[in-house]
Amino acid sequence: MLDDAARRELHESTGLRGTYLEQLFTFGDPSRDPRAHVVSAAYMALIPDASAVKAPCDKYANGRWYEVTRLPELAYDHSLIAAYALKRLKSKLEYSNIANALLPREFTFAEFEELYSLILGRPLDRRNFRRRILAMGILKCLPHTRRGPHRPAALYSFANQSLRFIEML
Repeated sequence: MLDDAARRELHESTGLRGTYLEQLFTFGDPSRDPRAHVVSAAYMALIPDASAVKAPCDKYANGRWYEVTRLPELAYDHSLIAAYALKRLKSKLEYSNIANALLPREFTFAEFEELYSLILGRPLDRRNFRRRILAMGILKCLPHTRRGPHRPAALYSFANQSLRFIEML
């Protein structure tokens, strides 16, 4: 299967195992590369810790990670592909537990909220967001807390660790 081959390639070239991987789209506009008609199958991988990714070869040893909202100028239509991936991720936040791929096994609600706000690119109404998320049943409150500079914070985990789609209506 194509997805299995893509997962193997991701693992072999970066050392990542168990990473969320999804085929986004196949881009084939004849004008995307002035030299030839090129077709590309784009994938989106969600990686919670970019420092865990090893360079696939010496050629890319000096590669850098960028925030998706601060990408440098990219070749051809690659900025469109990055924008498409971000749009897909934003959309999936609304009907799945895809954030599971970007958080540690245990997290505070503030960390969960910060991730959503960062991906959506806007602040959230904290009370309504908390109420809505908890009503969806995608999180479970754990019996222990994390100490910090302020009062202890309740810890949460995802009720399902694998990707699940959520009934919104």
